[in-house]
Amino acid sequence: MKRTLMISDIHGCLEPFERLLEETRYDPGQDRLVLLGDYVDRGPRSRDVVDKVMELVERHGAVALRGNHDQRLVDLIRTNDSLVRSKFMEHGGKRTIFSYCGLGRDEMNGDTLSEAVSYIKRNYGHHIDFLSKLPLYYEDDRHICVHAGLNPAYPNWKDQPVRDFMYIKKEFFRFRTKVDRTVVFGHTRAEEIHGAPEVWFHEDKIAIDGGCAYGAQLNCLIYEEGAYSTLAIRNRSSSL
Repeated sequence: MKRTLMISDIHGCLEPFERLLEETRYDPGQDRLVLLGDYVDRGPRSRDVVDKVMELVERHGAVALRGNHDQRLVDLIRTNDSLVRSKFMEHGGKRTIFSYCGLGRDEMNGDTLSEAVSYIKRNYGHHIDFLSKLPLYYEDDRHICVHAGLNPAYPNWKDQPVRDFMYIKKEFFRFRTKVDRTVVFGHTRAEEIHGAPEVWFHEDKIAIDGGCAYGAQLNCLIYEEGAYSTLAIRNRSSSL
């Protein structure tokens, strides 16, 4: 592969995602595309983003990792847990329900959410199966790509709890890792780390979540022949 393209936290923002692929001139025959999770919630077109990611994986060999929002959608559909439901709705899930079922915020209550879950299960079970089977990390000779990060308390990072791959924040990015490759991660917006949505480069890790669903930007980290470059697509209208 000539280039590795890394993108994270699309969050239902289909148009910026498609524009980013166009602007980078993504070529499946030449490039390795690695998507670091969180395809759903907050943005307006979660269903279409999942369709697009499935196409990229199944037809073009892209790598897609599982994020915490993807896991929340899986848990919503596969369990009947009130805490799961409240967390899902609290963290941008209403937009996902609208994307899949056409239900607006004012129409949502306990009964309609149950109906929406049944509808998604019947009509989009293949989406749920796809998201549930996504890997938690991807590694090559230079990078470990993960949605949230690696817990430095574990000498062997692969032994860390599954939850850490999708949820860890400050315990990861504030401390040095114990691996010999650069960790590329999303989940924590770059703006939370260094006050700007642009990709954050640190000595052992790189944060690429540009906060697209918050009206900021969708970042692509490009690695080619030992060097990094970035490209960003602005999303001026907040999706929250």
